Amino acid sequence: MEQRHLGRSGLAVSRLGLGTMTWGGDTNPDDAADQLTTFVSAGGSLIDTADVYCGGDSERVIGDLIRDLVDRDDLVIATKAVLTAEGARDASRRHLLRALDASLDRLGVDNVDLWQLHAYDPRTPLEETLSALDEAVSSGRARYAGVSNYGAWQLATAATWQRAWPGRTPVISTQVEYSLLRRDVEDDVVPASLELGVGLLPSSPLGRGVLTGKYRTGIPADSRAAAPHYADFVQPYLNERAARIVESVSTAAEGLGVSPLAVALCWVRDQPGVVAPIVGARTAGQLAVILETEQITLPGEIRDALDDISSDDD
Repeated sequence: MEQRHLGRSGLAVSRLGLGTMTWGGDTNPDDAADQLTTFVSAGGSLIDTADVYCGGDSERVIGDLIRDLVDRDDLVIATKAVLTAEGARDASRRHLLRALDASLDRLGVDNVDLWQLHAYDPRTPLEETLSALDEAVSSGRARYAGVSNYGAWQLATAATWQRAWPGRTPVISTQVEYSLLRRDVEDDVVPASLELGVGLLPSSPLGRGVLTGKYRTGIPADSRAAAPHYADFVQPYLNERAARIVESVSTAAEGLGVSPLAVALCWVRDQPGVVAPIVGARTAGQLAVILETEQITLPGEIRDALDDISSDDD
């Protein structure tokens, strides 16, 4: 798999990242093991988790797999902190550094490669929050730092603050939702990241599964949208605009002889500033299909057509 540098850093990661939000929950440890071996065998390295995913069980599963199945050095481990178990935001230095230590314990490692602020906390002074990044890196508990779910001005403020004085830890990445169904980040977050040299890690690059085309004729009984705890997550993209985009993606896929998934994923993967979309799968078989996109590059005319249809918000 092609490797890309994350922002203006020397950290190289695979151009697809493996999301683990359901590991230890809907994805059991055996399925997680199959996914991880499939991913690493294909040349994947970036694995993304968070301290709150499945109540910490996602990190625990990864820790078990690092100990028993794969070499730690083959992975670029990215985790996050800020959110509490109750869903509140706490970006205080106290909470963040405690959360990092707990993540390291669950993962069974001395350090993570990328430590990300999971969300912006308006109640905590940003300089205090960012001081935790400096402490994490200077102490060796994290190698690099990034943010997640930050708006453009929040990203710009954080990145500029860290660049303003020698010795501070730079912000090298930002994780935001980005797909053919969610392009509003192109108005501000993408330009900010390009200007600041911050790498983009798109989450939900398949439009929460809608861009695969599986909802074209209804909601399959075994799909996420059919599950009560995921229905609200998918529902915003089951509208007329999304349907038009999905039809265009499906038409392009038929013409190219590939899947709609491949078209949607390759589109976002090769957008300016994007380093690695974060993809999730329920099974190793589903992941293998996703990994086949490594061999695909969309023709310019297809990209242009998808740009046109997906930029129309009417």
